[in-house]
Amino acid sequence: MAKIEIFSGPGCGYCENAKALLDSKGLAYVDLDISRDPDSRAELLRRLPRARTIPQVFIAGAHIGGSEDLHLLDQSGKLDKLARQSSE
Repeated sequence: MAKIEIFSGPGCGYCENAKALLDSKGLAYVDLDISRDPDSRAELLRRLPRARTIPQVFIAGAHIGGSEDLHLLDQSGKLDKLARQSSE
């Protein structure tokens, strides 16, 4: 299984929507709360220096985008394939 990471924050409807999609598919993910963890915020800005919105989703280290991008990936049938690949 590929490692899935979501940089998120509390009270973010888009973050909850992205996590709900992954939960509904039984996909495990790491939730990195940028509001409570300065290291997570720094890591997000290291990976995406111009990031100004959350969530930001990464699968196997590749940037997927936000909630809408994740849903489009699912609708195209590509999310399952990406999530099930090896993270190596």
